[in-house]
Parts: sequence; structure tokens; C-alpha cells
Amino acid sequence: MKHRGRHRRRRQGRALRAVLAGTALSLTAAATLISASQAQVADGPGALRALDSPAARGELRLTGHRVPAAWLDRLSSAMGRPAAVDAVLGSAGGELRDAADCGAGERAALPVAPAATRAYCWDEADVRGWRPGAVTTSAGAGEDGRWGGRRVIASAWTSEAGDGADDGRAPAPGTGPDGAGGENGDGEGTRRADGGGTGAAATGPGLARVAFVDTDAPGRPRHVSALLVVPVDGGRDYRGLASPVSGMAWYRDKLLVTAGAGDRAALYVYDVDRLLRADVGGDAVGRVPGGWSAHGYRYVLPAVAAYRPAADGPRPAALSLDRTTTPDSVVAAERVSADAARPTRLWRYALREGPAPAGPLAADRAGHVDAVEAYETRATGIGGVLAHRAAGAGRGAWYLSHAAGAPGGRAALGRQNGEGAEVVECGADRSRHCWSADARSLAYREDTGEVWSQSGRMLFALPLSSLDASLH
Repeated sequence: MKHRGRHRRRRQGRALRAVLAGTALSLTAAATLISASQAQVADGPGALRALDSPAARGELRLTGHRVPAAWLDRLSSAMGRPAAVDAVLGSAGGELRDAADCGAGERAALPVAPAATRAYCWDEADVRGWRPGAVTTSAGAGEDGRWGGRRVIASAWTSEAGDGADDGRAPAPGTGPDGAGGENGDGEGTRRADGGGTGAAATGPGLARVAFVDTDAPGRPRHVSALLVVPVDGGRDYRGLASPVSGMAWYRDKLLVTAGAGDRAALYVYDVDRLLRADVGGDAVGRVPGGWSAHGYRYVLPAVAAYRPAADGPRPAALSLDRTTTPDSVVAAERVSADAARPTRLWRYALREGPAPAGPLAADRAGHVDAVEAYETRATGIGGVLAHRAAGAGRGAWYLSHAAGAPGGRAALGRQNGEGAEVVECGADRSRHCWSADARSLAYREDTGEVWSQSGRMLFALPLSSLDASLH
């Protein structure tokens, strides 16, 4: 039986690789049909330029603000003890489908080059009314790269009824950790297998959630979602996070999540070991008659801290973990439109080496967090940033997914350092529109050597080595 199971998995693997290869070939052929005006990027983003002046570095400063422990204790006391990781992952009811079982329209969101080696699609019912945001992995959750003994991908989603991922406006009042909550919805919603409502019931004004995908689950990857919330009223209630999530990084027991421009915070901090159970269905968010509601989802993650930006300072739009530095660090990029006529800033924050109840970023006694490295790039419309230094290399490289060409087209993917830039090219015309259908978050798993991202309804991975091999 074991031999038959192993042979069956091999056949399935060969079939999946054939589907992905066929998809890549067809998309490469389609890429050659892109008009010359769209397919040509003038001269590439060029080399990174270091930002060394105190004034330029000062604009990147963040200041940490911790949600009072009494608030969090009061909320946990009212809602019950945090759910155990095994219970959360064990309750995952939703499944992702292998790329071989996904439609051609869904697979069209995959990169042309380099080709994905693992790819899955979300069921329409699980994401209807939601748009994809950032991804991160449990690679930084522990030394073994696992959460609760399993390899997990965290996938963020923002309700389409909320605000655009790029404009960052947040309509709800009380946007800081100590702010007042906005109005809650009402009505009844039905639960999906992953704990959410179906159709329109799964959306709301400015809601954000994170789906935890168990890639070690037997058979297809399984997922369970938690609504991102912010404690209010001294921990007697919570409101939904009224912001898109375009960047996310997972370090130890903390998730760092980007916030939009309408929020006082630039980053929110969530403790993945503080998942609380919502016991009342329906569309409401917060305390309701009879208990607690999370817009139809089974769990909520309450923010435990936030970082606010300097006055007029840039806000991270893309975020990822880099464990090739000492100490470990997170890298960030702002999002600048192509018509802004100014460069985009990239920078790095060091992470604490010890416990971090107030947040994982290394801060001084006043709670200030300063960038330890900063650059400018001519790349615009950045959706994903990743920094990595290969073993034995003298310097690291920055990988960026960024908009290239006409709106609605494919993104570009490249690697930059202080000496120059290389971009992935594909097709007979050497188009630079080779990445996914839009520029999205990048996350690296050093234990598997894979880069993870998502586009449309596709969650996918490919080796960092294949990305490097595709650069020109």
C-alpha cells in the first residue's frame, strides 16, 4: 500500500508539473503578443542608491505603542482562553485545489517566468468579495520553520467593500490601538467550511483577515481564517482592522501587518498565540448580544501593538522577513506610482533578539525604531520586496515585484543592489512582463528555498534559485 501511495503521488506530481509547464508555455506565447509600447521598459530601474543622511533616515523612524496589557487580559477573560495552535489548524475546514484542478482563467494569474513549481487555487466561495493581499510564512516562527509543528502560509485578504489596496484610506474612526470602534454591521451570515460567511455576507466596510494555510495537511492544503481586529473601549470590545494588508511578516509569535495611509499606525502587531474564538454568527464585528461576533469567522486576532510613522514619513506598503542578517531583520518598501516623478525608498529594521511583548522591532528606550539600512530605487508600483544574502556572498540583493507597462498587465520581477539591476525576461521579444498578473507580496522560506506569492485566486511557490537563473 505504501508503494502504491508513493507511486500515485509521483504520478500526481508529474501531472501537476506538466500542467504548470503547459500554462507557462502558453503564457509565454501570449507574452510575445504584447504591443511594443507595453513590452518595452525604457532602461530598467538601475542600481540602488544608499540613503545615508540623518534627515533621510529620520523620515523612516517608527514609534511603538503597546496595547495595554489590561485591555488584552480583559478581552481574553471575556472571550475565553486563546485557542491552541493544534486546535486552530485542526479545525481548518477549507481546502485549496492543486493547480491541475484549477481553471485556465485562474492559472492565467501565475507567472510566465520563472514558472511556479507549486500552485493552488482558492475556491470561489472562500474568497468571493475579498481581494488578495500579502503573504508570509511560518519560516520565522521557530527554528524549525513551523507553527504548531506544521509548515504554514499566512495569506491576507481585504474586503472589496473596503478601501483600495493602493490608496490606503481607512473610513472607520478611531484608527489607533486606543481609538474608538466604528459602527458594526448586523444581520445573519452562514458559515463556510473555513469558518466564514458566504457571498456578500463575507464582506464589510474595511475588513481584513488572514487565512492560515496548513501545507503539511494530508492531501490538499487546508486553511482556517481569523479576522484582524483592534481592541477598543479598554478591551471591552474590538473593531475590525479598517485597512488593506499589502505587506506582512511573521517573526516568532508575532505578525507584522501594514496599515493604509488613513490609519495613524504604519504597522500593526498581532500575536499568533492569542487567537480568540468568536461564538456568535452573523455579520457584526465585536461584542453582540449573546457573545462575540467576527463577521462569520470562527477566530479573531486582536492587535497587541502598533508602530506609528514619523510626520510625513513613508509608510511600508511591502514587507518581508530576512533571516540572512545578524540580527534578523524585516525589509520594507513604499509604493510610489509611475507618475510621481520621484524614487521609491527601500529600508530595513532590525528585530529584537529576545522576547518582544511590545513588538518585534528593535527599539530604543523611548520606543523609537530607526532604519539600519536604506536605499532609493527607480522601480515604481512595488508590490513585493525581498532581501537575501546567499551564503558566502559579500553583499545581499533586493528582489522587487513592481508594476511595468499598461495597467492591468503583468508585473515585472527583478533583483537590485548597489551595482546594478537585473530583470526577469521571457518570450521571443524578451518581454519584462513575466511575473504574476499583478505585483504582490513576496515571502521566502529558507527551509525549503522557496519564494511564495499570490495573485488572483492562485497561491504559488517557486525556488529562489530558479528566479536567479531567469534574471538578465
